[in-house]
Amino acid sequence: MDLDILDVSIFDGHSLLPANRVSIRGGIVTEIGTGEAAEPAPRTITATGALLTPGFVDAHVHTTFGGQESLACDISGAQDLEETLDLIRLHLTKTQVWVTGGGWSMAGFPGGAPTADILDEVSPDRPMFLLSADHHSAWVNQAALALAGIDITTPDPPGGVIVRNDIGEPTGCLHESAMDLVSAYIPPAADEVIRAGLLAGQSYLHSLGVTAWMDAIVGDYSGHRSPFETYVEAERTGDLRAEVVGSLWWPRDVEDIDAEVDRLLRLRRTEGGFRTTSVKFMLDGIVESQTAAMSAEYACACGGFGTSYFTREHLERSFAALDAAGFDIHCHAIGDAAVKAALDAFAAIGASAGSDARHHIAHVQVVDPIDVPRFAELGITANLQALWACHDQQMIDLNLPVLGPERSTWLYPFASFAEAGTHLAMGSDWPVSTANPWEAIHVALNRCHPSAGDPAPLLPEQAIDLSTALTAYTSGSAHLLRSEANGTIRAGAPANLALASRNPFALDPTQIAGITTELTIAGGRIVHDAARLHSRTSTIPADDAERQS
Repeated sequence: MDLDILDVSIFDGHSLLPANRVSIRGGIVTEIGTGEAAEPAPRTITATGALLTPGFVDAHVHTTFGGQESLACDISGAQDLEETLDLIRLHLTKTQVWVTGGGWSMAGFPGGAPTADILDEVSPDRPMFLLSADHHSAWVNQAALALAGIDITTPDPPGGVIVRNDIGEPTGCLHESAMDLVSAYIPPAADEVIRAGLLAGQSYLHSLGVTAWMDAIVGDYSGHRSPFETYVEAERTGDLRAEVVGSLWWPRDVEDIDAEVDRLLRLRRTEGGFRTTSVKFMLDGIVESQTAAMSAEYACACGGFGTSYFTREHLERSFAALDAAGFDIHCHAIGDAAVKAALDAFAAIGASAGSDARHHIAHVQVVDPIDVPRFAELGITANLQALWACHDQQMIDLNLPVLGPERSTWLYPFASFAEAGTHLAMGSDWPVSTANPWEAIHVALNRCHPSAGDPAPLLPEQAIDLSTALTAYTSGSAHLLRSEANGTIRAGAPANLALASRNPFALDPTQIAGITTELTIAGGRIVHDAARLHSRTSTIPADDAERQS
């Protein structure tokens, strides 16, 4: 692909450049300069001052899971319960087996827990398993409960919660590992279903300017088959048009640590467009279901400290074994106790700021201020899902009431991380929430979102500036992937670029959420074109973009 992009503002992954042109020849960035190229390309785009960035690097996303769910019973776009049920009824006409999919919001149901009787009215006979948007809960009907043998006598599994009524009967909502009691009965997805999910997810991410990502669970999880082989095959056939690092899943029931490390070593891929150099630990649950691990009890009648999936000894031993084997460690930690446990385990294995390890902690929702400087001291990246740092309905209804006043001041301490010198990355956790980087960046700057239930900023003192946010979502995340091809714009590198519809540096910060991606180039190939750009010759038509990609 040969292309000149003119009259464009350029953020190179670290700062704005004193240039207004990028020239691409043979899919490689050959020049970053001013004015027109000495030898113009056959195709020229005039961006009229819009912003060109490196392709976004999503440091925590579930691409195949999200793609599969978008092709199944996808209720993520429903505005209310009736629309949710209409979508389920429509899906019932398309399949004769299990109804799977999901995307429901905990904020839409009392206590964050929908009930089986609602689904039974739609279909009492077909088993249903619908994941919540955050993938930490499942909504099931009585047919699914019966198939799994779950009744009033069934105990909560370790690390899981079966939601019950006043007399102990299961109501149809399963949290954390309790989901596995039902998901074990779902027929495994066929290879072609997983492949279709990967391609659908990839297309969605490309449309948002994402050219590389870390798939946060490559393993069997909550009814989903591992996408490992699908990624390998997609790379082999050329259908994988992005750079991907898969985080291999560390199961919650591991007993023989050395044997598990040996198993993961057999899956490790260190070269090519799909690499598996990272291992994922889910240390706790989420605040909404009071399963996030806390140092002090929840401020509600239910109380409790949440769920910690691993002991201190297990984390220290497993982290040490994986670090010695050369893996990077990727932690899910929501509650302050989970964050502290991860940091303690990293400290125990001698993690330090001078190390070349790319260990990181994702989500970091509730962080004890004492622990904030430890990230930089230990060289641990804070992997931010910035979209969540606002007064959305789940924060208002299901987080703040159970956190209490003190912990509610510890939420998403982005500015404190930056001031402490912490390395920052960003990701979306899609399909938990949108993968649109511009919406996440909007929240990072404003600590509010245009569609949030309360427009008041959430702890506005923890906002970060635009350069910091863009750096985190490009070069900061590329650092975690150990990527040499993504995260920056530089001469001699493959073209991995995203052209925004506007220049956010020239906008009021409250307008950033409205920015869209006009053009995405991945590996020197056009993979998304909004077909609204002005070209010297002609607007690049979508079919031409596809032929060139």
